[in-house]
Amino acid sequence: MKFSRILGVAAALAVAPVMAQEAATVSAAPEAEPAPVTALETDDSPATWGDAAAGAAKAAVCAACHGMDGNAADPQYPKLAGQHEQYIARQLALFKSGERQNAIMLGFAATLSAQDMRDIGAHYASQKALPGVADDSVIADGPNAGRKFYEVGQALWRSGDADRGIPACQACHGPAGAGVPGTYPAIAGQHAAYTALQLKAFRDGQVWGQGDRANAVMAGVAARLTDEEIQALASFAEGLHHIADAAEAGAVAQGAKE
Repeated sequence: MKFSRILGVAAALAVAPVMAQEAATVSAAPEAEPAPVTALETDDSPATWGDAAAGAAKAAVCAACHGMDGNAADPQYPKLAGQHEQYIARQLALFKSGERQNAIMLGFAATLSAQDMRDIGAHYASQKALPGVADDSVIADGPNAGRKFYEVGQALWRSGDADRGIPACQACHGPAGAGVPGTYPAIAGQHAAYTALQLKAFRDGQVWGQGDRANAVMAGVAARLTDEEIQALASFAEGLHHIADAAEAGAVAQGAKE
């Protein structure tokens, strides 16, 4: 190797550390224009009495879970047929505000106006709830041994239990479970599985609404109920019906036994 080439390599090695220490020049990229923000349109106008015809169209998407006529076939979803307009509107408002937690219902209620809620409520209020069947099997053991299952719920529904501070259910929901429009919901014929689930949640302290909108009545009522009493009450409520529907209820009961 020639001497001059050796010197050239030596010079390159001597310069390399210096070159490695030179800071790189960084140029900031121009900031992108912010995406335009469009406010969602909301209808905050006061609602009037619901329009059942308008509500039928607005409730079309509800049919997937609650049935075309509000009589849900799957017991995990509540029957809405025959429910009071104001009660349905209130629950939809609570779902929308997050004061009643349910991710599915939040999605459906988020875009509804107060008038939409009243219209949907009016639609379901105009439908007829199909009667259900109470469980008349005999309890084998425990404090209620020998009694039919629904009889345990029937006693609490009609008389409550004064010794334990449990009021009679019919005091608010009526002897036939029709409730009071604008105040207490109708629960006659409601799926026992759904009613029991709600009673257990109330017993655990669940309250729908916040502040002045809160309703803690059921949390206090259910706090003293046992699991068996909750199931019996739910079963009894499912079997409740108006006297005018006795023939239809009898046919449903007969079909359940076959």
